Amino acid sequence: MTALPEERFRIPVPLPAGTVEVSAAFGRASDDSGGDAAPVVAIAHGAGAGMDHPFLLGFSAALQAEGLHTLRFTFPYLEAGRRMPGPAAHAILAWRAVIAAARERGSGSVVACGKSYGGRMASMAAAEEAGLDADALVYLGYPLHQPGKPEKPRIEHLPAVTQPQLFVEGTNDPFVQPVSQLEDDVASCQDAAIVWIDGGGHSFEVKGRKRPADAIGADLAPLVAEFARSGFVIDASAPGAPRKDAEGEA
Repeated sequence: MTALPEERFRIPVPLPAGTVEVSAAFGRASDDSGGDAAPVVAIAHGAGAGMDHPFLLGFSAALQAEGLHTLRFTFPYLEAGRRMPGPAAHAILAWRAVIAAARERGSGSVVACGKSYGGRMASMAAAEEAGLDADALVYLGYPLHQPGKPEKPRIEHLPAVTQPQLFVEGTNDPFVQPVSQLEDDVASCQDAAIVWIDGGGHSFEVKGRKRPADAIGADLAPLVAEFARSGFVIDASAPGAPRKDAEGEA
């Protein structure tokens, strides 16, 4: 899938020890008929992969093909060359700076979308009293708990999020087993829905089926694009809406 050239730039993030700059890439919709009013999807990477991971590149290009703008970015810890995530407060400040940058590049809605860790950090920012200036949040593989540790869920803040939340989850993801636990926790949120990817693991890979990571990420884009265009509604009664067949790796 071919995307239009992206604008590479840097976003200042005011951390407690001083302002740092993180890398970012803004991609305009391939069919720019919506102009500045098209939704912008701000995309965060997972804990172990940067913003240019093939999964996120494929996902971004497919969103652009769907008529949405995208803004990928790097968290401060990875920008500094560290592999392990830094304090959550730093990621929250980064998310706020990124959403402000997204607002500067369009007049339409802004969706905060994160792969695993990146999505959880967005949810923590939105749950704080200061909030997050995003219109909705999308989680690609929300890490409810560490694999094998369902007794330690990371969900307590989610009911405080006022924006619509979309959880895109693989049914074989070890971070959300048993899946009934996530379903119960999401039911406690103010405005949230889950779309299950049948057979998908934490990165939406399906056992026995091998595809490139960029193609797997692209498979999820129509779902997220429809969520953004519909005013953040998932129609669970529509055929195929509650569960979609996709596969991925990131």
